[in-house]
Amino acid sequence: MLMRTDPFAEFDRLTRQVLDPATRTSAMPMDAYRTGDDFIVHFDIPGIDPETIELDVERNVLRVRAERRSPAPENADLVITERPTGEFTRQLFLGDTLDTERIDATYEAGVLTLRIPVAEAAKPRRIQITGGDSRKQITG
Repeated sequence: MLMRTDPFAEFDRLTRQVLDPATRTSAMPMDAYRTGDDFIVHFDIPGIDPETIELDVERNVLRVRAERRSPAPENADLVITERPTGEFTRQLFLGDTLDTERIDATYEAGVLTLRIPVAEAAKPRRIQITGGDSRKQITG
């Protein structure tokens, strides 16, 4: 249903970490699981203004983009800056069995939650077999 790893994205993330120390903490951690007929995905993106969150689906790729801006005024004398700022992105490769037309998204307490339903065509269904005197149902 969801592709577990994206080797190119992981390589890109590792390369950025090695070449740019400022991006070492700019991850967008994620949990994903299936419950019933839905896939649930949680992204940790605390301190994000919900207005900056963008979700795009193209074919079977879901792209999440969010931006955290520094709360300090432009002319402030910064003493410590440990919290990452800037743009955060993450891509998920969705299987053909998910209904990308009906994704539901909520953002609460720093967690972006996506509910992605399983497509009707991918759900198990009963097929009735007729013939002769008996009628049977087979799960397909």
